[in-house]
Amino acid sequence: MGPEGQDGTGRRPHVVVLGNEKGGSGKSTTAMHLVVGLLRAGHRVGTMDLDGRQRTLTRYVENRRAFTAEKGLPLPMPVATVVERSALPERAAAEADEATRFGAALAGLAPQADFIVIDCPGNDSFLARLGHSHADTLITPLNDSFIDLDLLARVNPDTFAILGPSLYSQMVWEQKLVRARRDRGSIDWIVTRNRLSNLDARNKQRVADVLGRLAQRIGFRLAPGFGERVIYRELFLSGLTLLDLREKGAGVDLTMSHLAARQEVHALLDAVALHKGRAAG
Repeated sequence: MGPEGQDGTGRRPHVVVLGNEKGGSGKSTTAMHLVVGLLRAGHRVGTMDLDGRQRTLTRYVENRRAFTAEKGLPLPMPVATVVERSALPERAAAEADEATRFGAALAGLAPQADFIVIDCPGNDSFLARLGHSHADTLITPLNDSFIDLDLLARVNPDTFAILGPSLYSQMVWEQKLVRARRDRGSIDWIVTRNRLSNLDARNKQRVADVLGRLAQRIGFRLAPGFGERVIYRELFLSGLTLLDLREKGAGVDLTMSHLAARQEVHALLDAVALHKGRAAG
C-alpha cells in the first residue's frame, strides 16, 4: 500500500470528512445518509469513526447490520472501522501513535472503497485535525442559529457585520495548508444548515445573510441541510436512512413528512455532487 491510502496502482479513494467542533449538529446522521446515498449509487464505501468514545456512526452501522440480519433485507453496507485515541501519556508519543493508527485504517480501507467517509468528534483534537487534513470534501453541518454560527465567525450583535473568523475556521484553514504541503491537494469545504425551522423567519434570514457573506470571505460552499424532523432520530435505532424506506420489509409507512425529508437528503446529495446521478430509492 502506497502513501496516503493509495493502493499499488496509485488509486486513492475520495475522502469525505464530517467535521464540527460542537456536538448535536447532525454530523453522524448526515454521514450515514451520505454513506447510503453513495452505496445506492453503486459505489464501495468505507467509514472511519474518529470518536472512539461515542462511536455514533459506528453504532449506526452496527444497528443497520443487526436490522438486516433480523429482517433478512439485502441492504447495502459499508466497511466500517474505528480509530481510537492513544492511551500514551506523553503528547508527542500519543500523536505519533494516533497518526500510525489513522494511516493504518486509511490504508486498510483504501482497497475496499471508492469513498471513505470520516466522522470526527465534536471537539478539537489531534485526530480530528488529522482527519480534516485528509479531506477531499469537508462537510460541516451547522444548526441554524447564531450560537452555532459562532463556530465559524465572530459577528457584531447590532449590525451583524462579520468581525473575523473563529477558531474552527482557523483550524480548517491550517489543515488546508497541511494538505497542500503534503500532496498539493485541496479541500472542497461545504457548510450545511441543519435543523431548519419554519419559526423565527427573521433570524433564519439573518443567519442566511451572514453565511452567504462568510462563504465568500473564508472559502466554503453552502448546501441544503436537514430540517428538524423526528424521523431522522427514530431511524438510528434500526440503522436505516430515508433512502431505505421503500425497501420491502423495512416496516415503515411513508408519510408526507418522510417524503419531504427524503427530498432534503436528495438535495444534499445533489449539492455535494459526490455520486453520479441521483441515488436510488
